[in-house]
Amino acid sequence: MNNLIIYALDFDGVICDSAVETAITGWKAAGSLWEDMPKTAPQAMIDQFRLIRPNIETGYEAILSMRLLYLGETVESIDDGYSAKMQALLKEAQVSVDDLKKLFGETRDVWIDNDLEDWVNMNPLFNGVAAKLHSLGQQYPWYIVTTKQERFVRQILKANAIELADERIFGLDRNMSKVDVLKGLLKIHPDEVIYFVEDRLPTLLNVSKNDELANVKLMFALWGYNTAKDKALAAGQAFASQQLEDFLVF
Repeated sequence: MNNLIIYALDFDGVICDSAVETAITGWKAAGSLWEDMPKTAPQAMIDQFRLIRPNIETGYEAILSMRLLYLGETVESIDDGYSAKMQALLKEAQVSVDDLKKLFGETRDVWIDNDLEDWVNMNPLFNGVAAKLHSLGQQYPWYIVTTKQERFVRQILKANAIELADERIFGLDRNMSKVDVLKGLLKIHPDEVIYFVEDRLPTLLNVSKNDELANVKLMFALWGYNTAKDKALAAGQAFASQQLEDFLVF
């Protein structure tokens, strides 16, 4: 095995196309906070959620996003005032971020317990990624660096017959920022080159501003949850942008 290169991969938007499942879980969870919401999410709102998805850093935000769509907010209005609208809904519902993280995870757990196959089907891997990860595991050490709860990452990897040790999955449970995770990986692998593949532009910009991470190679995943504006902004940055077909042969 060649230990000169380490891969640190985001999960949602890089490995897994989870937008539909995230929207449905967000809708289900929102229904337990706001009783006026119908049991089933309208397909049109699921489709709209995909356009909002680039704003979302952590899954629990889907609860608030789906509520805003139900209240008649447009994709454009949510984009324009995302943070303020999130905070206003939190205040109105009298819940904390930790409350929503717990609710979001528990809502997923219920879905998995009731119909694991359906839940997995709503979390497809991007085309070619499963084969890429199988080959990657035979060549280089790789990690997952995500804001998703780790048990859900493990479920999806298992369903796709992808083996990755628990200690190589850094998720929401660890209460670490991606910057901190990458710093930790640098300490574990001081003599190797780390490639961090991420689809969320604000995350990459945040990492790029940290001097301690100057030697981490940043890759912007254009196939993930980012906008045309994100892509244009990324073109002016020092880090590289990749299409999915390039990542598969990288």
